Amino acid sequence: MDRLTIRNARLLTLGGSGPARGGDLRDLGVIDRGFVRCAAGRIERVAAGDPEPDGGLELDAGGRVCMPALVDAHAHLCWGGDRWDEWDRLRAGTPWPEILAAGGGILSTVRATRAAGEDALAEGVRVRLQAMARLGVGATEAKSGYGLEPETEARMLRAIATAAERSPVLVQRTFLGGHAIPPEDPAWPERLAREVIPDFARRFPGIAIDAFCERNALSVEQCRAVLEAARLAGLPSRLHTDQFTSMGGAEMAVRAGARSVDHLEAATAETVRVVAASNAIAVMLPCSGYALDGRQAPGRALADAGAAIALGSNANPGSAPTVDLRFAMHLAVRHAGLTAAEAIVAATRNAAFALGLGGQVGSLTPGMHANLIVLEDRDERSLVHAFAAEPPRHVVLGGRVLQG
Repeated sequence: MDRLTIRNARLLTLGGSGPARGGDLRDLGVIDRGFVRCAAGRIERVAAGDPEPDGGLELDAGGRVCMPALVDAHAHLCWGGDRWDEWDRLRAGTPWPEILAAGGGILSTVRATRAAGEDALAEGVRVRLQAMARLGVGATEAKSGYGLEPETEARMLRAIATAAERSPVLVQRTFLGGHAIPPEDPAWPERLAREVIPDFARRFPGIAIDAFCERNALSVEQCRAVLEAARLAGLPSRLHTDQFTSMGGAEMAVRAGARSVDHLEAATAETVRVVAASNAIAVMLPCSGYALDGRQAPGRALADAGAAIALGSNANPGSAPTVDLRFAMHLAVRHAGLTAAEAIVAATRNAAFALGLGGQVGSLTPGMHANLIVLEDRDERSLVHAFAAEPPRHVVLGGRVLQG
């Protein structure tokens, strides 16, 4: 039996029976000096003091922070081609909506992804998962959404599964069929809700369903139909909403029972109130605001209103070309008003619940996956306030040390 003990550590346990909100959003569950024992890929024991010898591998943390591996609550990860020419145009002053209207943005990646083979897509996902693991991410979402027709969307979901089988990172697949409306198929949103989601629910059990509610994407009513199709199929739903405009998408998603509402950069005070009073998790994506127009979700207002907040990198080729969730944590504190402790909870415990993995990852709790990291620092705030920093000293996924 594989056994591993990390001792002499400042432990952040981050336990809880549900997503944290209010004062719990700042509770890191600190044990000033303790140990974590792992066996057979699971956390076996977490306690203060020194462990008794058990013959397994021991790592002395030297007083450094040991905490759950990070969880990325919103990431795309699977696509073909690149969009660096669009980045040149954006930096030259072309507004993002104008790039979208000219056939760029999502639709340019759709063209490249439709042309890509399944093996190439799987390899791209594998490389991104490998990079995430090095940076301390132990679980992530991976969305489809650059096919906008059944064959390519299915190919993306299969490619994600193939890459996940080769990676120690735990991957939750999401079918983002409602990412945009392809020009050649204006009835795609209706066909998606009526035919494709029921079919994919059978072909890909357990996937989540997502859509993008925006003026250049799907309307509130079209998104409502997508979320209702997910409910009827017994699948969890999510919604990209309030990124550029407030259209009532977040309020609709809350009423529809969506697991999360994501982006919220354009959220109004009323949207904040409605989301905070609901069971939906508010997934903030600070890297997109940083890259596009400088706007950020009202993180401080959401936290003060009692919302359950999670963080995601939004890794994608167009609006957030990064897999570094730590940078999203930094931006959430620097520009969206979260405290360091809130950002840590949002990128571990709460992100796990946003993915439906709250009982498996996101805290140092016996029985959970042995996914944890040891920082180079003895103060966890370094994880948030530093940027472009070195990776963790140790990354442990499934009880195995990936780097040291």
